Amino acid sequence: MKEIVVISGKGGTGKTSITAALASLAQQSCVVVDCDVDAADMHLLLQPDFAHKEDFYSGQVAKIDEMLCRNCGRCADVCRFDAIGFKEGHYVIDELLCEGCGYCARVCRPSAIEMRERLVGAWYTSKTKYGSDMVHAKLSIGAENSGKLVAKVKKEGKAMALAQHKSLMIVDGSPGIGCPVVSSLSGANFVLLVTEPTLSGLHDLKRVYEVVKRFRIKAGCIINKSDLNATVCAQIEEFLEEEAILHVKNIPYTKAFSHAMIQGQTVSEYSDPELKRLLEESFETIKQTLGV
Repeated sequence: MKEIVVISGKGGTGKTSITAALASLAQQSCVVVDCDVDAADMHLLLQPDFAHKEDFYSGQVAKIDEMLCRNCGRCADVCRFDAIGFKEGHYVIDELLCEGCGYCARVCRPSAIEMRERLVGAWYTSKTKYGSDMVHAKLSIGAENSGKLVAKVKKEGKAMALAQHKSLMIVDGSPGIGCPVVSSLSGANFVLLVTEPTLSGLHDLKRVYEVVKRFRIKAGCIINKSDLNATVCAQIEEFLEEEAILHVKNIPYTKAFSHAMIQGQTVSEYSDPELKRLLEESFETIKQTLGV
């Protein structure tokens, strides 16, 4: 089983659309994993059935037992995050501000504060409209530890792919270079970088590739909207050559990406034969590189 992770240095490059297109071309030969848990949206294109859900807990949050609390205020005095306030005659915890350090619980003399596991989101296993299995998740509003949720989603996806003897696992990673991206890259066999010919696109491509290099993973790149700026596109191609990054394909700007998304379709199934051909060729290039 080979693992393909699709990432981009910045948002808006078409990363998720291309990942969903690859998943639609792979059909039931792959397991799809959506690791963009902070802003999950691949379900809009693959239409999973959300058949199985499990809550995900990570970190801790303080909880005050009002029956035991003496309203002494020691907890509020030591909280460095201003997470404890006095409302309607008693002290309360603001869970969005609480960092789960546990200092308040240590100084509470009547032991009225308990540290509990924090519910930060949920993860799902589903069947997509193509009949392929999909593991995906959603981080709660204001929640942290998205890297741990990504690790959980990848672990479940990998176990599913191995158990079903699938040839591919296609992963939609998060944009940027933060903890969720690092977690997405762990264990990958091939990284597909999706960029666009803008100065910010080139800058962020270089940044994210510095992360990829530390993992020593074979990388390829699709330049989306390649005809927007010929000068920057040439600079990106030069960078790919210098770093020995496989130049998978240039995809010209087309409104098919947005039109397909509006209709809840992947760009590979949308009625644009030229775009479909480019994506099919891209997928074949990646599979040949992996020996699949």
